[in-house]
Amino acid sequence: MKKVYGSAAEALEGLLKDDMLIAAGGFGLCGIPEMLIDAIVDSGVKNLTVASNNAGVDGFGLGKLLDSRQIKKMMSSYVGENAEFMRQYLSGELELEFNPQGTLAERMRAGGCGIPGFYTKTGVGTVIAEGKDVKTWGDQDYILEEGIFADLAIVKAWKADTTGNCIFRKTARNFNPPAAMCGKICVMEVEEIVQPGELDPDHIHLPGIYVHRIVQGEHEKRIEQRTVRQREGV
Repeated sequence: MKKVYGSAAEALEGLLKDDMLIAAGGFGLCGIPEMLIDAIVDSGVKNLTVASNNAGVDGFGLGKLLDSRQIKKMMSSYVGENAEFMRQYLSGELELEFNPQGTLAERMRAGGCGIPGFYTKTGVGTVIAEGKDVKTWGDQDYILEEGIFADLAIVKAWKADTTGNCIFRKTARNFNPPAAMCGKICVMEVEEIVQPGELDPDHIHLPGIYVHRIVQGEHEKRIEQRTVRQREGV
């Protein structure tokens, strides 16, 4: 089965449609699938629901899909660093489903494991719990959270073999493994592709069974927030 494609557009061919749910890996600008995001922008699909920790920054990453008004709803745990996100949400143009960060990761992982829902203490007694089923075990309340079953997962890895076994680099692993797991189809962009057997099996973070298509390309590694101080004596 062919998994390696020549471009992001080719890797997404036949997978995109309006009103779909996309799970996207990344945390801030670390480990985001920017090539695949650009290809989705170019495709023109609209009314997307995107499950991602955050929505990039203005003009980069998922922020591009906000700029083009292709996202109708975000399922996120952090919405800072993006003025357009804030503007659309406050003006009622964008739906937002807040998720505690660990809950969002577990919802993705649960979907990837075929688990339709789970109970957690996180969010009990807050707006997060509104409208959700509550169960009591012992003297503690727990709320029901549903697993995320995405139509498509887009993720970013450092290195993969041609069968999809992959390695993430340091903190760029973040949401990528659970996002990859919960997609009916997972498309992964990587910096380097090697042949089967070249990766140490003990170093593989995500097995290729979760990955359906792969694309390799150059990537821009931005610093989201840079804080500097003036040198003494300058």
